[in-house]
Amino acid sequence: MVLLLSPTLTSKSKQQEQQHQSQSQPEPPLVFDAAVLSHQTNIPIQFIWPEIDKPKPDSSEELVVPLIDLKDFLAGNDSFNSNLSTMVGQACSTHGFFQVINHGISSDLLTEVHRCADAFFTMPLSDKQTAQRLPGESCGYASSFTGRFSSKLPWKETLSFHSSSSPSSPNLVSDYILRTLGPDFLHFGEVYQKYCEEMSKLSLQIMEVLGLSLGVGKEIFREFFEVNESIMRLNYYPPCQKPELTLGTGPHCDPTSLTILHQDHVGGLQVFTDGKWRTISPNPNAFVVNIGDTFMALSNGRYKSCLHRAVVNSMEPRKSLAFFLCPEMSKVVRPPRVLVDNEHPRIYPDFTWPAFLEFTQKHYRADMKTLDAFSQWLLRSDTENPVQH
Repeated sequence: MVLLLSPTLTSKSKQQEQQHQSQSQPEPPLVFDAAVLSHQTNIPIQFIWPEIDKPKPDSSEELVVPLIDLKDFLAGNDSFNSNLSTMVGQACSTHGFFQVINHGISSDLLTEVHRCADAFFTMPLSDKQTAQRLPGESCGYASSFTGRFSSKLPWKETLSFHSSSSPSSPNLVSDYILRTLGPDFLHFGEVYQKYCEEMSKLSLQIMEVLGLSLGVGKEIFREFFEVNESIMRLNYYPPCQKPELTLGTGPHCDPTSLTILHQDHVGGLQVFTDGKWRTISPNPNAFVVNIGDTFMALSNGRYKSCLHRAVVNSMEPRKSLAFFLCPEMSKVVRPPRVLVDNEHPRIYPDFTWPAFLEFTQKHYRADMKTLDAFSQWLLRSDTENPVQH
């Protein structure tokens, strides 16, 4: 017996087959092209954050953080150390943020690093993608991390690269820029090479201040970070026509040791403290400094790595320059013995920065519990997640 299908059934079957094929084919990856999306009134759903995370008007309240004048300290005036240490200690034990002025960084250099950032991020997307960041890597150009996450995407672009104070890598930044972006970016590379060298020097001076404030002396943390293998990141937040729906950077704690941030004139940095979000307004003469998870472990939890985020606006782009101080790869992160006693037992296990970095790049999306999650993951890593540490 031969079964004859009616034309209607045949058409229906074809439709079902076509529908099944379209469902089985993966959707093309989302591309964050700031030149296009910054003008759209309907932003893609991947950028819309849950109601609990969306920025609220009351978060514009200013967070009062200490403004630390480093002039006397850098001049070797020891009589100023006590007051300086007290202010820094109070800030770092509560929310982990303070600002520094008279830091010795040239205003001309700051102007040029911002100009170079503008020049890079206003290029066509295809040109920026020459430096495309690869999955699992911490360096290169990333447009909203669309290749890594599929929801709660940040409304931003970044360019990141490694920086080293090691004598064996004297031109790590400029060599990377030249190799990745080509000879037209020779000046760009030289500018950021100089900037990273200055940031490394400043970070060591801040480490002296932190050591004094914790009562361990000026040298112990400075020596720990004397040779550092850090990360420089340029952040660019394009305008968004629905800024109340999204975030430039989601709530997170920095997994690194110390962040030295310079903001442009456009506000956007917010810190979560005392149960609410508050703003740290831009100060062109100051750097915002905050404690990261790795230094929280070095201080045995006495200093806090605080939750923070960035919001966007509909009028103009915002830039920020973030230098993330990180220890030399072989260094073991362990608090000085003087910070461990009966009242302050060890909180976190020993670890190395490469192990923590791998965890944040491949296994966990940074949030306020990154260090706790990493500690638990590390303790069972020998059997479940073998890692060299």
